[in-house]
Amino acid sequence: MSATAQATDSPLSEKQRRILDYLEANAGEQTYFKSRLIGEELGLSAKEVGTNMTAIANGDHALDVEKWGYSSSTTWMVEA
Repeated sequence: MSATAQATDSPLSEKQRRILDYLEANAGEQTYFKSRLIGEELGLSAKEVGTNMTAIANGDHALDVEKWGYSSSTTWMVEA
């Protein structure tokens, strides 16, 4: 299947896919992620990350994502 076909078949938006790819790449080394820091890495605002993380957390992915804390940006616990 081509990359274009995969992107259109995916229920995730482009931003959500970028966030999920980032989490998958880093979940083996890290468990807790701040929306602000994910945003800095991906060129998104913390609000954009937080809004899109909900879809990732509620989706059926290889990662377990749970909202964890709120101090100085929402923290997400991610387990592979």
